[in-house]
Amino acid sequence: MTIQSIDLLTLSPTVVVALGALLALVAELVTGRGQVAIGVGLGALVAATPLAVLASGQQTLCNGVDASCAYVVSPLAVALQLIVLTSTAVVLLMASADVAAHTVPGGEFTFLILSSASGAVLVPATNDLVTLIVALEVVSLPTFALVALRRGEPRAAEAALKAFIYSIVSVAVSLYGISLLYGTTGVVAFDQLAAAATLTEPTPLGTAGLVMLLAVIGFKVAAVPFHAWAPDTYQGATVPVAAYLSVVSKAAGFGALLLVTWTFAGWSEIWAPVIAVLAGLTMLVGNVVALKQRHAVRLLAWSSIAQAGYILVPLAAVSGSVVWGPGVTGAVIGYLVAYTAMNLGAFGVVAIVARRTGAASLADYRGLVRRSPWLAVALAFFLASLAGLPPGLIGLLVKVRVLIVPVDAGVWWLAAVMAVATVIGLAYYLAWAALLFRRLDTADDGGPPEQLLIGSWTSTVAVAVCLALTLAFSLAPSLALGLVDRL
Repeated sequence: MTIQSIDLLTLSPTVVVALGALLALVAELVTGRGQVAIGVGLGALVAATPLAVLASGQQTLCNGVDASCAYVVSPLAVALQLIVLTSTAVVLLMASADVAAHTVPGGEFTFLILSSASGAVLVPATNDLVTLIVALEVVSLPTFALVALRRGEPRAAEAALKAFIYSIVSVAVSLYGISLLYGTTGVVAFDQLAAAATLTEPTPLGTAGLVMLLAVIGFKVAAVPFHAWAPDTYQGATVPVAAYLSVVSKAAGFGALLLVTWTFAGWSEIWAPVIAVLAGLTMLVGNVVALKQRHAVRLLAWSSIAQAGYILVPLAAVSGSVVWGPGVTGAVIGYLVAYTAMNLGAFGVVAIVARRTGAASLADYRGLVRRSPWLAVALAFFLASLAGLPPGLIGLLVKVRVLIVPVDAGVWWLAAVMAVATVIGLAYYLAWAALLFRRLDTADDGGPPEQLLIGSWTSTVAVAVCLALTLAFSLAPSLALGLVDRL
C-alpha cells in the first residue's frame, strides 16, 4: 500500500506520549533522579490531552488509491484516548512515592508505562486488523516488565512470567484468527471488512476467525475464562501497576472490542451470543470468587474482572431491535469512564495504606477511620460507587444504563444474571466498607491520634482527583454518559 498523506498533528497524541517515554528515560540518566522522569512523563500526558481532542474527526496514513486510511480518529476513539491519558497520569502520581522510596526505578518505570500508554492511545484509532493487533501488543509487552520491576519481590517475576505466557498464546491465536478472516474476505481494513460482512453471510472459516479474535480480546479485558493471569499478576505487581492494568489495559481491550464488533455488525448473530456467555460468566465468577478474598489487591483484581462483565453486557445484548450504535457505545463508554475514576481511587487508597503500614489483608483496614478519616471516607465512597449504592450515584446510574440494553433487546436471562451478580457484589464491597469504621479492640488499637496515616502529596493528589471525578460524575452523570456526544 502506497502511503500518500501523513498528518503529524493527527498522530501527535501517540507520538507525544512515545517521545515522552524516551525523554523520561534520558532525564533520569542525566539528572540521576527518578522523580524528574515522573515529571517528564506527566508533562507528556498533559501535552497529549488537548492534541487528542483537536485530532477528533481527522484521519491519516491514507492510501491514495482507495482512500482507505490506517489511522482514523472518531469521537469514540477520542473518548478512549482521554481515558488512557488521564488514567496514566493518575497512576504516575500514585507511583511517585514508590520512586522516591527507590522501590522502583523512576526512569525505567516511566518509560515502560508511557510506552504501553502510547499503544493504548493508538488502539481505538486503528483501522485495520494488523495494526490493531500490533497496537494491543505495544500495550501488553511493557506491562510484563512493569510487573517484574518490583524490587525484592519474588512473586513479581512469577506473575510477569505467567502474564507473558498467556499473552504469547493469545498473540498466536489472534494472528491465526486474522489469517482466517483475511482468507475469507480478502481484506483487513475495517471499512472494507464491514462492507464484506454486510454483503455476505458468515462462513465457517470466517466464524472461527472472529471467535478467535474475540477470545484474544477477552484475554486483554480479563473476561472469564481468559482471566486466570489477572489475580496473580495484580498481586505480584506494585499497587500502581495493578491499577494501571485494571484500567488502561481494559480500556485498550474494550476499544479493540468496539472496533471489531462495529466492523462485523453484520455478523452480530455470531459474536453477540459469544459475548453474552463471556459477560454472564465474568459477572458471576468475578463476584463469587471476590467473596472469598481476604487480600485487598486480590479482591480488587476479582472486582475488576466482575466489572468487565458489566461493561460487556451492552454488546452482548445486540440483537433484534437493539443494533450496534450510539445507545450501545454510550453505555459502554459511560461505564468505562465511571469505572476508571472509581477503581483508580480505590487502588490509590490501597497504595497509600500499603506503603505506610505494609497492610495487605482486609483485616488490616479495620478502624482505618481512626488513623486517617479522609482515606477511610474516600475508600468507602469508592466501594459504594463500585457496588452501585448511594452516595456513589454514578455507579448506580451506569449499571442501570447498561441494564437497559438487554431489557430493551429482550435478553432477559442476561439482565437477570447481571442483577444477581450485582447483589452478590454488594456483600464484599459493604463488608470491606464496614471494616473501615469498626471499633478497634484495645489490643488492636492502631495507635494514638498523632500516628495518623498520611500519604505522600502525589498519592494524595491522585486519590483526590479520582474522588473529585467520581463526585462530579455522581452530581452530573452526563459528564460520563454523554462524553462521546460532546467530542
